[in-house]
Amino acid sequence: MNKMMLKAGIFALSVVSVSVMAKVSPEEAARLGNDLTPVGAVKAANQDGSIPAWDGGYSLQAEGEAPERLADPFADEQPLYTITAENVSQYQDLLSAGQMAMFEKYPEYKMHVYPTHRTAAYPQEVYDVIAKNAANAELVAGGNGLSNFDKHIPFPLPKNGLEVIWNHVTRYRGGAVQRLVNQFPVLENGDFVPVLLRESLAFPEYLKTGREAADDNVLFYFLQEVLAPSRLTGTVLLVHETIDQVKESRRAWLYNAGQRRVRKAPSVAYDGPGTASDGLRTSDGLDMFNGAPDKYNWELVGKKEMLIPYNNYKLMDTDLSYDDIIGPGHMNQDYVRYEKHRVWEVKGTLKDGERHIYATRHMFIDEDTWTASVIDHYDGRGELWRVAEAYNTQFYYHDTPWMAAEALYDLNSGRYILLGLANEESEYMNFDIEPERGDFSTGALRRMGIR
Repeated sequence: MNKMMLKAGIFALSVVSVSVMAKVSPEEAARLGNDLTPVGAVKAANQDGSIPAWDGGYSLQAEGEAPERLADPFADEQPLYTITAENVSQYQDLLSAGQMAMFEKYPEYKMHVYPTHRTAAYPQEVYDVIAKNAANAELVAGGNGLSNFDKHIPFPLPKNGLEVIWNHVTRYRGGAVQRLVNQFPVLENGDFVPVLLRESLAFPEYLKTGREAADDNVLFYFLQEVLAPSRLTGTVLLVHETIDQVKESRRAWLYNAGQRRVRKAPSVAYDGPGTASDGLRTSDGLDMFNGAPDKYNWELVGKKEMLIPYNNYKLMDTDLSYDDIIGPGHMNQDYVRYEKHRVWEVKGTLKDGERHIYATRHMFIDEDTWTASVIDHYDGRGELWRVAEAYNTQFYYHDTPWMAAEALYDLNSGRYILLGLANEESEYMNFDIEPERGDFSTGALRRMGIR
């Protein structure tokens, strides 16, 4: 794509009021599946070929039953180069300010950079939904909700930062899936106590009975149960995430094992404390960012090439223990894989009169999956505070891009929180569930807490 097209096409990046933003034209929508991938990424390789053309992604969905754990299709590859504190200045144009700060804080920190593989692939039904959304989906009430929207990724040809954020929030993660994973609040010296979580996520269309009237305005259902340690066992969180969050805010309930009752949980939003996170994660920091975007003004800065975690199959290796991966200050970077990819760059600035512990969130969102892959968080003084990374991975037997883990590093305290590892567990990801609507009811929440 030449420079004139970059200026005139979907990458026109001036900040425009949401209320006057024009809908996508038929000519623009026709680019999906042609010069753009079905999800809106540039299909072609970059100029020097270091980012290859997208050729459909990596899928073994037609190969039969999925194994218990995924093999690393790139296990034999060696890094192209390794970034260290000594040479990081050579790569600063490919890194965020937060990534650069990790090298400054931790002299031993490193990033192994591997050949880029654009593995992202989705089911055809998801591509069909995205094409329909491109022509029909709209922001409502200043951008805090959606209308004429179906399931996933409303704006594959985004015209402002808010549309990019909605693409991340609504992206496909398997339809209905259950996972058993750990959350690790890690102390400065590297000590940790795993918090074992069973999480279920279901979009209404993937419930056993499909979407019904009872699911009006529901984007997805989420259930999180704490299984360990014993002092937290029995805590259960239920969320009904809404589509139009102006019409109706998120519905959330919490079962507290000590009180043995279900109560509404309005604090499970924005900068309310994340479940069992030891103060290291906000509620809207799960999945890198989630929930209503209304507290921030979202500026679409542009699109750029960047080194982000990608194809992180090593982090799923059951031959590794948690002690192998988790260390003081940061993860063992020998097990983290970085690749060069194109990202959308979006800057969220707290609106006047709003309150949040993060005054600015600088996001870098992978063009092939709409996953927020790196986020730099700034405090009210404008100081860089926390750095988040999503360890992108393609679940290739289910055509589902997701993440092997996500980490949030606190540059002030030297602590961090890591979520998603299951190396030492007998279970992991189950994409073949068929949940009932009642599985995401307050009655189910109570039953789970009592058993």
